[in-house]
Amino acid sequence: MQASSVSTAAYAKVIANSKRVRWDIDTDVLRGRRFDLSKPFLPSGLSLADELPFLGVADRRLFSQVQGRSYAYIFGLVERFIGAKVLDLSRDHALGDQVALEALVRMTDEEIKHQELFRRLEALMEADMPAGYRPAATPNAVAAAVLEKSSWAVLALTLHIELFTQAHYRASIAAEADICELWRDVFLFHWKEESQHAVLDELEFLRADARLTPAERDLAVGELIELVGAVDQILQAQAAADAAWFLGVARGYFSAVQQERIEATFLKAYRWQYIVSGVMQPRFQKVLFATMSPAQAERVNAALAPLLAAAPAEPSRVVEPA
Repeated sequence: MQASSVSTAAYAKVIANSKRVRWDIDTDVLRGRRFDLSKPFLPSGLSLADELPFLGVADRRLFSQVQGRSYAYIFGLVERFIGAKVLDLSRDHALGDQVALEALVRMTDEEIKHQELFRRLEALMEADMPAGYRPAATPNAVAAAVLEKSSWAVLALTLHIELFTQAHYRASIAAEADICELWRDVFLFHWKEESQHAVLDELEFLRADARLTPAERDLAVGELIELVGAVDQILQAQAAADAAWFLGVARGYFSAVQQERIEATFLKAYRWQYIVSGVMQPRFQKVLFATMSPAQAERVNAALAPLLAAAPAEPSRVVEPA
């Protein structure tokens, strides 16, 4: 499908930025380094470690590192379906706007690189961290389920993901965030390319929206709600697995009540990281809700309402201003 001159210019800008920020896993990110286990991996604004004041220094650090490992796993998981979806979308431009085609092909290539990056990170963490980590789902199974949904729903979810990655980067470089330098660079370089991907997500989401009838859009809204629910099921399973792993290797003794709080905070942190911090981004709200009727917006808000309790006391540390 031929793009308009306006959107062609937007695709061209993404290409230019993609070339400018292009990075290599070994040369730019890893640089022969391993993870510094003397420091946290995720900043407290993401890990919510501050909500567990009974953790000692070592266990507070471990709490963040366990989450960092799942951060790499979950991003590798979601980028499996994102890469496949973008590759599919590029076919729409194959015999049309070649600028749009190049932009999407570049995005696919970058998403494949991101998957490799997160696999490499997992291998480093597996070698150096205590045994017992268990992933809650497999990337291909999740991708197959997600890709059964409409382009509108998949692209809405994708835009949400790639907007919160940018917010996470900004949180990770806050002055008080004394985190592992390798993880800081992962945030930085991932953000550089995801910033361009979010632009493409929005362009392709609006292009998909323009082709829908009101009835089709109503069905797509329901699919988006289903996808968010499926993400939350994965987060619930991962939070339970990570809490068990943490409690098995932590140094401190925790009462039954404290153990329950630890597991609950893992889940709250994951819901904050992977759902709520994206939903609260003004850009996401502006793009998504502009396509929906008041009744559809109410359906989405009602579905999200139980999850919004995951927002910390100071969400401004991660949420961009309007």
